[in-house]
Amino acid sequence: MIVRVAQERDLPGFLGLAAQVEHWFGPMVDDPGFSQAVLDAVRRATALVAEEHEQPSELLGALLFGPTAPVHHVHWLVVAEQARGRGVGRALLADAIHRFVHAPGTIEVVTFGPDHPGATTSGARAFYESLGFTPAEMTDPGPEGGSRQTYRVQVP
Repeated sequence: MIVRVAQERDLPGFLGLAAQVEHWFGPMVDDPGFSQAVLDAVRRATALVAEEHEQPSELLGALLFGPTAPVHHVHWLVVAEQARGRGVGRALLADAIHRFVHAPGTIEVVTFGPDHPGATTSGARAFYESLGFTPAEMTDPGPEGGSRQTYRVQVP
């Protein structure tokens, strides 16, 4: 697996990943705002993708990162269903931290609330906790109506 800065040609891969998680996050594939957000992050070089070394045309995961210090934001992190549990999300986040985070700082992500069906199924909360993130305040519900919670980690 390799992690690299995303390019405009990766937009269909982002949309493919988005299609796999729309039931948790609400409509994205047909939302021009989502495509524009991806392209804006690509142009700022703050979008990363993970792909198989042997099959670079198929994205294993993707990340949109907000690099503004001192509080950095994981705006979107999705791993393809068939690649979950293989370290793809960990590799994407590690690369983003290496590229964009200059300590000290904080990284925040809004993920599923504890009562959201995707909280367990996706493994998102357990994933962030395994990386040292801790649950913080609840935030506005997602577009599909599910609860959301901020997770935060300090980078010393």
